[in-house]
Amino acid sequence: MNCIRLASFLLLAAGAALAQAPAVPQADAQKPTQPPTSKSFDLAAIDKTADPCTDFYQYACGNWVNSNPIPADQVRWARSFSLLQERNRYLLWEQLDAAAQNPKSPLEKQYGDYFAACMNTDLVERKGLTPLEPALKQIAELKDAHKLASLLGELASEGSGAPLFRFGVDQDDKDSSKQIAVILQAGLSLPDRDYYIVDSKRFQEIRKQYVEHVTKMLTLAGDSPERAGKEAASVLEIETALAQASTSRTDFRQPENRYHIYTLADFEKLAPDFDFSVYFKDVKVGAFDTLNVATPNFFKALNELIAKEPVEAWKSYLRWHLIDAAADNLPKAFFDQNFAFFGKTLAGQKEPAPRWKQCTSMTDRALGEAVGQDWVKNNFPPAAKASMDQLVAALEKSLGDDIQTLPWMSDATKKEAEEKLAMIRNKIGYPEKWRDYSALKVKRDDLIGNLRRNEVFERNWNQDHLGKPVDEKEWGMTPPTVNAYYNPSFNDINFPAGILQPPFFDFTIDPAVNFGGIGVVIGHEMTHGFDDQGSKYDGKGNLREWQTAEDRKAFTERTDCVANEYSGFVAAAAHGDVPAQNLNGKLTLGENTADNGGLRIAYMALLDTLAAEGKTIDEKIDGYTEKQRYFLGFAQVWCQNQTEQSSRQSALVDPHSPGRWRVNGSVQNFDEFGKAFGCTKGQPMYPANSCRVW
Repeated sequence: MNCIRLASFLLLAAGAALAQAPAVPQADAQKPTQPPTSKSFDLAAIDKTADPCTDFYQYACGNWVNSNPIPADQVRWARSFSLLQERNRYLLWEQLDAAAQNPKSPLEKQYGDYFAACMNTDLVERKGLTPLEPALKQIAELKDAHKLASLLGELASEGSGAPLFRFGVDQDDKDSSKQIAVILQAGLSLPDRDYYIVDSKRFQEIRKQYVEHVTKMLTLAGDSPERAGKEAASVLEIETALAQASTSRTDFRQPENRYHIYTLADFEKLAPDFDFSVYFKDVKVGAFDTLNVATPNFFKALNELIAKEPVEAWKSYLRWHLIDAAADNLPKAFFDQNFAFFGKTLAGQKEPAPRWKQCTSMTDRALGEAVGQDWVKNNFPPAAKASMDQLVAALEKSLGDDIQTLPWMSDATKKEAEEKLAMIRNKIGYPEKWRDYSALKVKRDDLIGNLRRNEVFERNWNQDHLGKPVDEKEWGMTPPTVNAYYNPSFNDINFPAGILQPPFFDFTIDPAVNFGGIGVVIGHEMTHGFDDQGSKYDGKGNLREWQTAEDRKAFTERTDCVANEYSGFVAAAAHGDVPAQNLNGKLTLGENTADNGGLRIAYMALLDTLAAEGKTIDEKIDGYTEKQRYFLGFAQVWCQNQTEQSSRQSALVDPHSPGRWRVNGSVQNFDEFGKAFGCTKGQPMYPANSCRVW
């Protein structure tokens, strides 16, 4: 599963999408059609020519992989996730399209107008760069790099962004009852710092293509090619310096590496050439004396960069980021060039997504709990929520039993772990209280304006949390989202209604397949509370060591086993002079630990459920025992195809392993799999020595 394991603000600030939202054509000639529902268990997907004990992923998914090429508007196509995402998005499009044409309530009018403004590409074409002209003028008038704070504050106050860093409010890691100011690194356009600083032939070529892309975009904006080329070189120079100063994704994963409390006065000494007092005043944040400076070295380097780079270079950088941020919603020439680089070159996407898809997703991001209110009425009945509650209870019992049997954990640490498990909050389907969007002004004829006002609305909503009690009922995902997450500061697991649908959640199917689907998802999220990051937070959500020193040492030995194992897996094969791209076992450690733990505790819950029903794990359906169907149901969630470019990018930026290794890595660490399929000890999927944390 994709999971939130940083607090919500840090996730949004530090995370990166697998690829930029693809550019889109200027009109949709074809009416959307509803995609089929994916089966929870698909016999036709199985490749019986493969040996499940050698490569279980190939066995469970091989025929599906061969029969389901990646659609032209995708970079990754997964049997469960992608089909359900397409279905949910189509149902949401129906709702938004109807609201845009004939709204029946003020709320429908609001999100219907937001969607309609996005769909009106003829108006986008006619307006050209006009919506950006005020901000472009402000940037052009910058006379001194030491005035950057004032300019960025003005731009941010208008919703035009502040690309150099991220600032907001989040829970205090060491006192989860408090909400404090947080500031951290940002400022890059390419997917990761490695794209700027790794000196391989591949990255050298990407940097060259990036400069060409920036040059073309600035030329479209009215610059001469010669001037645009110089500006592009300045952009790369500044972003490279920011990349060199940035903390790596792997290091940033660890909470102790991103927690540095400074007084406001001491923070301002890190970057005296950037007047943060002016910036904070402009964005209208409340008063504060201390803040978490997640990446102090970045701000030291930023100060040096302000002194080093001429004002013209900064103007080029800011101009580029303004245009780049708006590119998906500018005229077709900008769309096409944006897609050519970020879609085709970086991700291997063949065609842009249809406009209706992008506008549906955009409206969900902006007004998620507005559109979600109506979406859940039609797509998430109360019975589904009640069934989910029962499943969660079964998994909680299994994890508790697992903790009791761990041979490496002392009784003292087991007691702490049990207390934390008992304190996990479960949030199912949708929020108990919906957000109020009445302060967000939406205009049917002002797409860029809507985006800016939404940015200001979200910023104000976030900053309004400063110094206030934590609202434990808030959500970090919208109801139609096909995803789930664990938040360590809340110590809660969250399952949006969007994922609680077939094939993940289907009570018309036998228990084995259901536990292999949604059961493993639940177990995965619970295990996040005890992975290499989550285990550093206690039951109240505070960053505190609750394992004994000996237990932490034993825990680290086991997580090192997982990290080393997954670092040996290949994400993209070598070809020509392009070397193979392996996974980063440290970057993916939390997700891999959760996959392994989730598979084990969901299996334990399945055994309990079957016993209560008077059934056994060895009963057969369609020629497979319930034990085998459990593992097949789990594996078929992760059947996928992915472009090579996207695979290589994901290996650098995505904390999740690709489908093949989520399956094979997990089953080879769980002896019950080898027993289920009659494997011989020592075969690849039933090794003599395996890794186990939970």
